[in-house]
Amino acid sequence: MVTSHESTAVQQLPAGRKPAGSSRVRRLADNLHGWAFIGPAMVIVVGLSIFPAIWSFVLSFQKWDGFSQPEFVGTDNYTRLLTDQAFWDAVRHTGLYTFLFVPASVLAGLLLAVALNRKIRGIGFYRTAIFVPFVTSAASTGVLATYLFSPQFGLVNDMLRRLGLPQQGWLEDPSQAMLVIAIMSLWGQAAFTTVIYLAALQDVPHELTEAAKIDGASPWQTFWRIVWPHLTPVTVFVVVWQTISAVQLFDLVYTTTRGGPLDSTKTIVYFLWDKAFHTLEFGYGSAAAYALFVVTLGITLGIVMYSRRKNLEAF
Repeated sequence: MVTSHESTAVQQLPAGRKPAGSSRVRRLADNLHGWAFIGPAMVIVVGLSIFPAIWSFVLSFQKWDGFSQPEFVGTDNYTRLLTDQAFWDAVRHTGLYTFLFVPASVLAGLLLAVALNRKIRGIGFYRTAIFVPFVTSAASTGVLATYLFSPQFGLVNDMLRRLGLPQQGWLEDPSQAMLVIAIMSLWGQAAFTTVIYLAALQDVPHELTEAAKIDGASPWQTFWRIVWPHLTPVTVFVVVWQTISAVQLFDLVYTTTRGGPLDSTKTIVYFLWDKAFHTLEFGYGSAAAYALFVVTLGITLGIVMYSRRKNLEAF
């Protein structure tokens, strides 16, 4: 039963304003609805990423083969990494691949995006075709690389033979295998940078480029002075993303060379996979995984801080 005092208080509320209790109930209901939508995804994220990451960190301080009782060894796994020549060889191979792949993928994506940012007949088909390699599986790319760069039956060596040029060892040559993997990675990953740059180019204000043309600026001056500054944040994102992808290279190596020849393409991820799932040194493999995490985090922070400093200097 509502008392006269409560009735008077409700009547004195401003028009359109509801009691505070009703507002809190509505906010609670909205929050519950939101959590109901994101809850299943949260469970998947926690189950497939956060929990394995924590477990891997714990394993990095243990010696475990997957069957016997884990043995706590402290920082011995990390100390062993510092003196393991195979690990440092994997670091060197990963660094070489990153040096070959990242600049080429960024430059190729930028050039392709500029070429596709035009109103020409069939542009929709060209934009779709350039993205097809990105959605191709690593297994398919590996089979294609093996077919193209086979020293005996490969299409590339057949073309060299027809031109009278010396044939190459490609994937069977330790000095050339990583270059071939970088080329095949570029074939697929350049499509990603192309799409990102193409979207960024379409966001550049058309009025600025038109004003530059009216003032007599050449196409190169227009691009360098007007377009490129608008692409700087996108370039930072692309460089960071492609660097992380390069440091985590595994699938293409697994489907082509399996780390060979003579371990010349064994990357950090392939090294930790080999230690964890081949020799069953899960603790040592987990330590290598966290060393990779630290390297990736350091590279990412370095790139972001450098780009921010350059932007501040520009202003």
